[in-house]
Amino acid sequence: MTTLVVVDAANVVGSVPDGWWRDRRGATERLRDSLAAFAAEGLPDRPGPLDIVLVVEGAARGVESVPGVRVDAAPGSGDDRIVELAAEAAGRPCLVVTADRELRRRVGDTGAECAGPRTVRPG
Repeated sequence: MTTLVVVDAANVVGSVPDGWWRDRRGATERLRDSLAAFAAEGLPDRPGPLDIVLVVEGAARGVESVPGVRVDAAPGSGDDRIVELAAEAAGRPCLVVTADRELRRRVGDTGAECAGPRTVRPG
Protein backbone atom coordinates (compact mmCIF):
# COMPACT_ATOMS: atom_id res chain seq x y z
CA MET A 1 0.00 0.00 0.00
CA THR A 2 1.34 3.43 -0.97
CA THR A 3 2.35 5.65 1.94
CA LEU A 4 0.67 9.04 2.21
CA VAL A 5 3.17 11.75 3.10
CA VAL A 6 1.57 14.98 4.32
CA VAL A 7 3.97 17.93 4.48
CA ASP A 8 3.31 20.98 6.65
CA ALA A 9 4.52 23.59 4.14
CA ALA A 10 4.70 26.55 6.53
CA ASN A 11 6.62 24.60 9.14
CA VAL A 12 9.07 22.97 6.72
CA VAL A 13 9.71 26.20 4.77
CA GLY A 14 10.30 28.01 8.06
CA SER A 15 12.78 25.40 9.29
CA VAL A 16 15.65 26.90 7.26
CA PRO A 17 16.44 30.62 7.62
CA ASP A 18 17.11 31.22 3.94
CA GLY A 19 15.07 34.40 3.45
CA TRP A 20 11.78 32.57 2.87
CA TRP A 21 9.91 35.38 4.65
CA ARG A 22 10.61 37.73 1.73
CA ASP A 23 8.74 35.44 -0.70
CA ARG A 24 6.60 32.84 1.07
CA ARG A 25 4.92 31.70 -2.12
CA GLY A 26 8.22 31.29 -3.97
CA ALA A 27 9.72 29.39 -1.03
CA THR A 28 6.70 27.07 -1.00
CA GLU A 29 7.02 26.49 -4.75
CA ARG A 30 10.70 25.57 -4.30
CA LEU A 31 9.76 23.12 -1.53
CA ARG A 32 7.02 21.63 -3.72
CA ASP A 33 9.46 21.16 -6.59
CA SER A 34 12.04 19.48 -4.33
CA LEU A 35 9.37 17.08 -2.99
CA ALA A 36 8.48 15.83 -6.49
CA ALA A 37 11.57 13.61 -6.65
CA PHE A 38 10.53 11.81 -3.45
CA ALA A 39 7.20 10.76 -4.99
CA ALA A 40 8.93 8.21 -7.22
CA GLU A 41 12.21 7.64 -5.38
CA GLY A 42 10.87 7.52 -1.83
CA LEU A 43 12.50 8.68 1.37
CA PRO A 44 15.46 7.03 3.12
CA ASP A 45 13.21 4.76 5.22
CA ARG A 46 10.15 4.78 2.91
CA PRO A 47 10.49 3.29 -0.55
CA GLY A 48 8.60 4.93 -3.38
CA PRO A 49 6.24 5.50 -4.84
CA LEU A 50 4.72 7.87 -2.29
CA ASP A 51 1.54 9.94 -2.38
CA ILE A 52 2.73 13.42 -1.35
CA VAL A 53 0.37 16.16 -0.23
CA LEU A 54 1.76 19.62 0.54
CA VAL A 55 -0.63 21.53 2.81
CA VAL A 56 -0.41 25.30 2.31
CA GLU A 57 -2.10 28.25 3.98
CA GLY A 58 -1.92 32.03 4.02
CA ALA A 59 0.38 33.66 1.48
CA ALA A 60 1.17 30.27 -0.09
CA ARG A 61 -2.43 29.65 -1.16
CA GLY A 62 -2.54 29.52 -4.93
CA VAL A 63 0.57 27.37 -5.29
CA GLU A 64 -0.33 24.78 -7.92
CA SER A 65 0.12 21.02 -7.81
CA VAL A 66 2.82 19.40 -9.97
CA PRO A 67 3.27 15.78 -11.02
CA GLY A 68 4.08 13.85 -7.84
CA VAL A 69 2.92 16.52 -5.39
CA ARG A 70 -0.68 17.47 -4.74
CA VAL A 71 -1.00 20.89 -3.15
CA ASP A 72 -3.91 21.20 -0.72
CA ALA A 73 -4.83 24.79 0.20
CA ALA A 74 -6.23 24.66 3.72
CA PRO A 75 -9.53 26.57 3.90
CA GLY A 76 -8.65 27.61 7.46
CA SER A 77 -5.90 26.32 9.71
CA GLY A 78 -3.22 24.30 7.96
CA ASP A 79 -2.79 22.21 11.10
CA ASP A 80 -6.49 21.33 11.15
CA ARG A 81 -6.33 20.26 7.50
CA ILE A 82 -3.27 18.10 8.16
CA VAL A 83 -5.09 16.35 11.01
CA GLU A 84 -8.09 15.76 8.70
CA LEU A 85 -5.86 14.23 6.02
CA ALA A 86 -4.16 11.98 8.57
CA ALA A 87 -7.52 10.84 9.93
CA GLU A 88 -8.82 10.15 6.40
CA ALA A 89 -5.76 7.96 5.80
CA ALA A 90 -6.75 5.49 8.54
CA GLY A 91 -5.88 2.01 7.36
CA ARG A 92 -2.94 3.06 5.21
CA PRO A 93 0.56 4.18 6.15
CA CYS A 94 0.69 7.94 6.76
CA LEU A 95 3.71 10.09 7.57
CA VAL A 96 3.30 13.75 8.56
CA VAL A 97 6.36 15.96 8.13
CA THR A 98 6.43 18.80 10.68
CA ALA A 99 8.36 19.99 13.72
CA ASP A 100 5.24 21.44 15.36
CA ARG A 101 4.92 19.56 18.68
CA GLU A 102 1.21 20.13 19.12
CA LEU A 103 0.49 19.06 15.55
CA ARG A 104 2.64 15.96 16.02
CA ARG A 105 0.56 15.05 19.07
CA ARG A 106 -2.71 15.62 17.22
CA VAL A 107 -1.78 13.52 14.18
CA GLY A 108 -0.33 10.85 16.46
CA ASP A 109 -3.83 10.43 17.85
CA THR A 110 -4.96 9.42 14.33
CA GLY A 111 -2.32 6.70 14.09
CA ALA A 112 -0.09 8.62 11.69
CA GLU A 113 3.67 8.73 12.17
CA CYS A 114 5.65 11.96 12.27
CA ALA A 115 9.04 13.06 11.05
CA GLY A 116 10.89 16.35 11.20
CA PRO A 117 11.54 18.77 8.35
CA ARG A 118 15.03 17.39 7.69
CA THR A 119 13.36 14.28 6.35
CA VAL A 120 12.55 16.25 3.19
CA ARG A 121 14.69 19.37 3.52
CA PRO A 122 18.27 18.98 4.74
CA GLY A 123 19.30 21.89 6.96
